[in-house]
Amino acid sequence: MILSYSIHQLTDYINWIYFFHTWGFQPRFAVIADIHGCDVCRALWLTEFPQEERGKASEAMQLHKEAGRMLNLLDKDHQVQVIFRLCEANANGDNLILDGVTFPLLRQQTCQKEGEPLLCLSDFVRPLSTGIKDTVGLFAASMDKETEKLYENDPYKKLLIQTLSDRLAEAAVERMHQYVRKEVWGYAPDENLTIKKLHIEKFQGIRPAVGYPSLPDQSINFMIDRLLDMKQIGITLTGNGAMHPHASVSGLMLAHPRARYFSVGKIGEDQLANYAQRREIPIEEMRKFLAANL
Repeated sequence: MILSYSIHQLTDYINWIYFFHTWGFQPRFAVIADIHGCDVCRALWLTEFPQEERGKASEAMQLHKEAGRMLNLLDKDHQVQVIFRLCEANANGDNLILDGVTFPLLRQQTCQKEGEPLLCLSDFVRPLSTGIKDTVGLFAASMDKETEKLYENDPYKKLLIQTLSDRLAEAAVERMHQYVRKEVWGYAPDENLTIKKLHIEKFQGIRPAVGYPSLPDQSINFMIDRLLDMKQIGITLTGNGAMHPHASVSGLMLAHPRARYFSVGKIGEDQLANYAQRREIPIEEMRKFLAANL
């Protein structure tokens, strides 16, 4: 299924903490996004900071104001699209089987706390041996690629669009996932969470994104593309699995109530060889994709 969102449909879902982090601001400055836009409220917000931090707070205020103006401009001609698919799924060891396609995954080799299990995302999906089908979602989202051509001669505005576009792609996934949980998949029909609770993932299940610690292999995008056909929303893949446009995100949706995030971390040569075999990719090529985990 493909969903198209206008910019104004996503602004409430933007995680401003990550936006401000990209610009070098600590999370406390991102609170400006929650302050009423009138001058009085903003002035009162400034007074909450010690004198030596008010200059930085004022910069954050101005950046948020300019981001708001840019969002209004983008809303006229641009949108964000999301494509997702709910697959019949089972786990088979460290593999997922999604609509008949084997989807190899990586397992932790070092636990964070003594006695904890070594996790793999397949642990949160019903085993094939049960004979009962489970469900796993796949998704990809992307900002309108035409935004990458804007303000070529204005580095500041170009960077502003780039950083907003990244957050808008993630906001689209947040809104899509809420819709999927409550209506399409429907395993949480009575969910009623604020945006802040969505941002700290108080919902049931997890949404691991490609390239993040639970799913570190960027080449997984090739497998997701096989099942989603991401070019339907304008996403193409480079030779190493990176997505274009840059403001794109992809990953899995898992519904298990005990599913949680973890870091695969460092893996050994034996796991590299096993994973390369399961992926049907030469080990030296696989080594390039997993360089950060070796």
